[in-house]
Amino acid sequence: MVKGVSRQVLELNAPPCVYFERVLFFVKPEYSATSEGTLRERARYIAQSAGLPPTQRIRQTKRRKWLAVCASVLGGALLGAGVMLFLVTHI
Repeated sequence: MVKGVSRQVLELNAPPCVYFERVLFFVKPEYSATSEGTLRERARYIAQSAGLPPTQRIRQTKRRKWLAVCASVLGGALLGAGVMLFLVTHI
């Protein structure tokens, strides 16, 4: 139970998701009369849907980071070349 809160709490000790060792669900007061079995079934379903992140999303994130780094390096190189060209032609 959370300190200072008087609510019904449902705890899953071994959720199906590999990221978490324990999941806490706070039951809304209007659903506190629902059977524990129904609440546990729904909680397990929600925890299971967390699953592993899609590998496609991870790959896209890595690609975006590399593209941002490459664009920054290229932009810096072009800016440096432009400054050097300006200085060489005007000195």
